[in-house]
Amino acid sequence: MPRTIATTAPAANRTVGPESCPITPVVDLVFSRWTTPILWKLNEYGRQRFVDLQKHVGTITSKVLTQRLRQLERDGLVTRTHYTEIPPRVEYEITELGKSLAPVFATLVVWSGEHLDDVHDARAHYDASGRPRA
Repeated sequence: MPRTIATTAPAANRTVGPESCPITPVVDLVFSRWTTPILWKLNEYGRQRFVDLQKHVGTITSKVLTQRLRQLERDGLVTRTHYTEIPPRVEYEITELGKSLAPVFATLVVWSGEHLDDVHDARAHYDASGRPRA
């Protein structure tokens, strides 16, 4: 249960803990281990069958991909279409809500291009200093 702080600050600013950061729910929703690559590939390639999506995402297991897709469908970021044919066919597609994250991902791509080398340099400097790694 979150703690509250006795203060004259507005009620929305009194919670202490993960809920006090307004982006925490979004980070939890979108930036879990496999969610971002799944959304990225669905946005990049469009509607895909399970096996094609698994191939595009990489080393993800079928079980984890199924779990992630179910969660993304529940969150409204992905739609699942089941075709009643022989053999059965299922396709996944990013929703408009999911596509609305594209600018966020594009911004991260730009940031990565501009700053990832700086992060690597900072890590090398830290590691060379003899301080313990996280």
